[in-house]
Amino acid sequence: MAAVAEIEVVVAHQERATLRVGEAFLKIDTDEGRLDREVAAMELAPVPTAEVLWRKGPVLALGALKGKELGMLGEPSTASRQAWETVGAMAKRLHEAPLPPWKSRSAEEIAAELDVECHWLTANEVLPAELVNRNRALAETVFREWTPVFVHGDFQIRHVFVDGDEITGVLDWSEGAQGDAYADLATLTLGHEERLPEVVAGYGGDVDRELIRAWWSLRSLLASRWLVQHGFDPSAPGCEFDVLKAVK
Repeated sequence: MAAVAEIEVVVAHQERATLRVGEAFLKIDTDEGRLDREVAAMELAPVPTAEVLWRKGPVLALGALKGKELGMLGEPSTASRQAWETVGAMAKRLHEAPLPPWKSRSAEEIAAELDVECHWLTANEVLPAELVNRNRALAETVFREWTPVFVHGDFQIRHVFVDGDEITGVLDWSEGAQGDAYADLATLTLGHEERLPEVVAGYGGDVDRELIRAWWSLRSLLASRWLVQHGFDPSAPGCEFDVLKAVK
């Protein structure tokens, strides 16, 4: 029997899992329609993505990307300043591309979820009510008039691969859709505020940093219960709870 390549779990939870097996990524998704949209989004995106090797039912095989992740939440990123600026420029290129046919969730849907999650955090005494309310007030400023752009939808640093100063590709396009540009910029820099100037420099133009901070609060409030219930630790240093505590 041939030797089996070492398996690395990139992301795994009850709905989706991404594994690295040798020179390939295996994406397993309980929603095959979401895989369909992911492949289509990768074809439309004007940025480097992984090569689609094959697709069989709920499993999508992608070619491995050169290099390593841009970083991890809770750990300092060792990627160069130029790499972070390049990611900012890449985000701008994506946001200026023609819109895909799918839309992200509406502001009304997100607001309703925010209400539920804030109630859970306070009712279960996971976080102090004052801290939750302070972040909620900031988070609600994202509900404004905005022009939809082509967003990645989950533009976290573990989905961006870098080799030196070069960005070799972006993974996990299952949330690619029409959405708010600031959501991508905030997801990319969540827990890495020190890298925000570099991303903004690469992105160019007039970037409202307070809106990025508002999205940090929103994403952290929305994600905390899910992380707790799926075996992740949002209270780890540099992670979601620290992001929320930084809001004064």
